[in-house]
Amino acid sequence: MNTIAERFTATHRNVVYRTNGTTRGGVTRLASPGVVGEIIKPFVFLDLFDLESSKHKMGMHPHSGIATVTVILDGALEYRETTGSEGILPVGGIEWMSAGGGVWHEGGPASGGAVRGFQLWLSLPPEDENGPSRSLYLPPEQVQKVGPARVVIGSYEGATSAIRPRAPINYLDVSLKDGERWSYVPPAGHDVAWVAVADGLLETAGSQLSREIAVFEEREGRLDFIARGATRFVLGSAAKHPHPLVTGYYSVHTSQAALERGEAGIQKLGNELRAAGKL
Repeated sequence: MNTIAERFTATHRNVVYRTNGTTRGGVTRLASPGVVGEIIKPFVFLDLFDLESSKHKMGMHPHSGIATVTVILDGALEYRETTGSEGILPVGGIEWMSAGGGVWHEGGPASGGAVRGFQLWLSLPPEDENGPSRSLYLPPEQVQKVGPARVVIGSYEGATSAIRPRAPINYLDVSLKDGERWSYVPPAGHDVAWVAVADGLLETAGSQLSREIAVFEEREGRLDFIARGATRFVLGSAAKHPHPLVTGYYSVHTSQAALERGEAGIQKLGNELRAAGKL
């Protein structure tokens, strides 16, 4: 029988990459398709945003080939999109928008206030990357929780999100008290894993993380965390996206042909918005 130390070594995963990203205009870009996104795909883009007023509102802009996932940490987000969805997402709310073959949207702090949170992009598989656009907005009370972890996407220890993409993905929003310990065992086949810290200091795999993203080595195994101070972070795990990342300015696809279809869909929608005086 293996000792406790031997069992820990067999499951423990080291941090292989970490970065504080780059900050501009209230947005810290922690991951993008050309660098971190390539090693943690299907997670291809991650922003930690802290927008203080309506001047930070993001105007109408397009996407294709991806899904955007927004977790509101503080404040409220006002949004509008060509799927027909519009409204205000409060603190604790979750946004899921699958752009598919093309969508335009805009958003920013509600009523000129402030909003803080994470926005993640997921690369979509070929079956969905040029499909219909759709969205789902979850109020806080509809987000299931297990211990300190809210289940944004996927399922964890019996809690299941209403957001269940085709690819095997878990995305958790975790809050720990000072000194609290927490471990996460990804589902079988989840060889990609990363963590991004918004508040506090998080210890994991011999590293101390603060307002940064850290990528774990690509294999299966448990992740262990200790909070130093009140700590909040998001964590993603998934099976590695097996397709290349072919990027446009606002789009990520699995092939050049799929990108061209997505950009054609974006252009068509843009023409319709201009004709209607909405762009």
